[in-house]
Amino acid sequence: MLTLQFVPYGEIESLGTEERLSMLVGIVKEEKIVLLEGRLHRKEEAELIKRTMEEISSTFKGIELAVVYPRGKSADLFRKLKERVVTFLLGDRQGFTIIGPATIVKEIKKDPDKIQLYLK
Repeated sequence: MLTLQFVPYGEIESLGTEERLSMLVGIVKEEKIVLLEGRLHRKEEAELIKRTMEEISSTFKGIELAVVYPRGKSADLFRKLKERVVTFLLGDRQGFTIIGPATIVKEIKKDPDKIQLYLK
């Protein structure tokens, strides 16, 4: 059975880096695919990958991760300014992150129009 678990940004917003990563790794180790509203900071993404590589075992094969972040196609100066203000006020809530156990998720492909999640 495939299980997707949605994690709203508000649920991780007040957590420290260590708590965020522990929570997400814990969900993935339960063989669930995490749909995280927003995204982790770049350093947190790198730490998540590092941590999961250190925890690889016969039962935990690691993760597949993809970040989908909306980018405006318009080069309009006003639109860019508006996007920066929204990011400043709301933090990293735009877009979403998919994290899945490597035992279930073979590959995640993304392009501007769709996301393809290949399962094993």
